[in-house]
Formats: sequence, C-alpha cells, structure tokens
Amino acid sequence: MRHNNGIRGAALATTAVMAVAAAVTAVLPGTAMAASTPTTAPSACPASALQVSAWQAADRPVGTGTGAAVVQFTNVSQKTCVLKGYPTVTGAGNTALKVTPTGKAAAVTVRPQGRAWVKLTFVQVQGEGDGYCVSGNTPAAYPTMVIGLPNSGKHQVALKDGWWAQCDNKVTATPVSAVEPS
Repeated sequence: MRHNNGIRGAALATTAVMAVAAAVTAVLPGTAMAASTPTTAPSACPASALQVSAWQAADRPVGTGTGAAVVQFTNVSQKTCVLKGYPTVTGAGNTALKVTPTGKAAAVTVRPQGRAWVKLTFVQVQGEGDGYCVSGNTPAAYPTMVIGLPNSGKHQVALKDGWWAQCDNKVTATPVSAVEPS
C-alpha cells in the first residue's frame, strides 16, 4: 500500500509543478515561447543611422594626390544594423568613378556606436604643384566625394586632411570591413 501512495504522491507533485509552470506562463505571456522564438537578423543600416568620415590612408601609393583613403561608417542609431558590399564613388559635380572591387564581401554587423570601414585606392597624381597623370589625362581634385553603400544610402564626405585628388576617374575599393585598414 505504501508503494501505491508513493507513486500517487509523485504524480500529484508532478501535476502541481506543471500547474505552477502553466500559471507562470499565463501571468508572463511569451515566457514559454521565448526559447523557441527565432531571432531576426539585423537589417541593413539606413543612411540616417550612419555618420561618415574619411582620411588619407597611411599605406598609399607614391605620388602627390590622395592615393588612398579610409572611409569610416559609424552607427549613430540605437539599433544594430548590417553593412555589406562595395561602395560607389562619385566626385563632387557628379563625376562617377569606375570602381574595381577587391577582396570578398561579407555582411558586417555594426552595433550602436560601432564602426566599419572601406579603403579606396585611387590612380595617383604624380609630380608637385599642379601634378599630372601618367595616362596624360588631367588630374581631378574634389572637396567632397559621395560614397554609397548597397541598401545604406549615399553619403557626401570630405577628407579630414585635404581634398580628394585622383587620375583617370578610377578607384579600387575594398568591401565593407570590421577591421580598420591602414
């Protein structure tokens, strides 16, 4: 007889625990589903979420123009978002530069106040003063460039340390990266 009471007691205890769990779930809606609800991936960073700055890269080709620049994208929003792909580059006055991508693009998750970068390497201006292009074309200098990212808008940005100078309207660009280039 004791044995039957022990089984019945265990069954009652199990029923009581299940009743408490059900009551907690009823009081705290969504509690039981939280573990099984899939999280959604962050969406692309909208243009309004990004503050963009640029400076001449430490590692750049020999010459007197910009040579190479680092463009930094800072997430100034309160939401984590994603940047991916290669930039478009347009000089002030709507001169589109031909972008040659280098490296493999991958999504970069950018938390609030986090940063991501691209590096732009230009056909370098040669010589001093007025400078010249090896190709014979006239060098171009811009106070600002418009840098675009897929699904994240276009951003007009000046270099912190000079004007954008380049030859032949060509630029090589890295994809967005979580590692600051030199």
